[in-house]
Amino acid sequence: MEILTTIAALCFLMFVAYRGFSVILFAPLAALFAVAWVSPHHILPFFSGIYMEKLVGFLKPYFPVFLLGAIFGKLIEISGFAKSITAKVVGILGKNNAMLAVVAVCALLTYGGVSLFVAAFAVYPFASELFKASDIPRRLIPGTIALGSFTFTMDALPGSPQIQNIIPTTFFHTNTWAAPKLGLFGALVVLTAGMSYLSYQRRKAASAGEGYGADPESPANASAATGLDGSLPSPWLALLPLLLVGILNRVFTGALPAMYPQSFDFAKLGIAQTAALDTSKLVAIWAVEGALLVGILTVVVSAYRSVAPRFAASANIAVAGAMLAAINTASEYGFGGIIAALPGFRTISEFMSHAFTNPLISLAVTTTGLAGITGSASGGMSIALATLGQTYLTRATEMGIPPEVLHRVASMASGGMDTLPHNGAVITLLAVTGLTHKQSYKDIFAMTLIKTAAVFLVIGFYYLTHLY
Repeated sequence: MEILTTIAALCFLMFVAYRGFSVILFAPLAALFAVAWVSPHHILPFFSGIYMEKLVGFLKPYFPVFLLGAIFGKLIEISGFAKSITAKVVGILGKNNAMLAVVAVCALLTYGGVSLFVAAFAVYPFASELFKASDIPRRLIPGTIALGSFTFTMDALPGSPQIQNIIPTTFFHTNTWAAPKLGLFGALVVLTAGMSYLSYQRRKAASAGEGYGADPESPANASAATGLDGSLPSPWLALLPLLLVGILNRVFTGALPAMYPQSFDFAKLGIAQTAALDTSKLVAIWAVEGALLVGILTVVVSAYRSVAPRFAASANIAVAGAMLAAINTASEYGFGGIIAALPGFRTISEFMSHAFTNPLISLAVTTTGLAGITGSASGGMSIALATLGQTYLTRATEMGIPPEVLHRVASMASGGMDTLPHNGAVITLLAVTGLTHKQSYKDIFAMTLIKTAAVFLVIGFYYLTHLY
């Protein structure tokens, strides 16, 4: 019965998300429904002691990353840099390769530090323009943006500044560049398979005589009318902030551990009431934050005339977007925290973690399973690693598996089944494009299946070659 209660709570949350209701509102309701079914008088303690504690615990280390990523992405947009990069990519690839062009732009933005959520807003107007010019069905835009933003650049490519590549660093004492060979192999698999799927869907639609279709009446579509014309900044100047974020992330990742070895003791400064800080779990986060700050300053300085008049309004929009994205994820993390405390979940997690003796396969199954339950890659991975991370690390060490391999497997697995209908990024993407789950979720789910399968191919590649 406890297992059925857990599954019922998950199904309810997916249903309300599919119907377009806010996950922030319904995640705690779904979790507390499960608590009420098991033990009604535990509702209030579980809400305050677990749900809110998990929500705040997630925001404490990671909210600055969401915030800086959102501001950076917004500045890239209002400076004209995103538009310039898009125009250059389209000029190189041509409008006949509209899908590949959209994927490439999304990949450049997200690997350069732009938030996944912000990338959807920045890219959609240009994706709409390109798809219309090539007469590709508009319903394929979400799947195309998902491939470029929510897959290989999110957690496979080494050095990615996205939160899904940062979280494992705090559990395995690695950095964001962990297992680069495995990451590159996984990224190639996902990109190849994803583009093959999208190309097949395009050919299938063309054979059926299906064209672009009608545009929705939405603010995002209104901005699409601007097209790709007009006076644009140099694409090389536009790429500079993205390159700096990537390069400085790498530089700071190597420099910060030397500056802050293991821990920072506040007592030595006469602040005895503050506990010592375990900096080994934070340097990777600090590296990304520092790189994003430099990226922000670079955009402001290099495009001051474009940015200055709109900075205040745009910063407010970015802050609101960052809060929405962060609280969406933290809310799902709180949902997962309550579910994880229930007997049914313990049965499920114990089964998943012990069903496979191999720690890499067990880690992948558990992480992607919990990411699916919570509807959040970062939330599911955080729960999995907080609960079982040390166990996996011990088992892997006994088998001679480096922690860097655990990092890459956990990171990639988190971005597998996370994109179920109640996922915040999926809901945001569909809202931005003016499409529904019924119209476009099938293609997003296809990316989910490809991404999930790629994790196990990466594990197989490691055992065949022992490269990482």
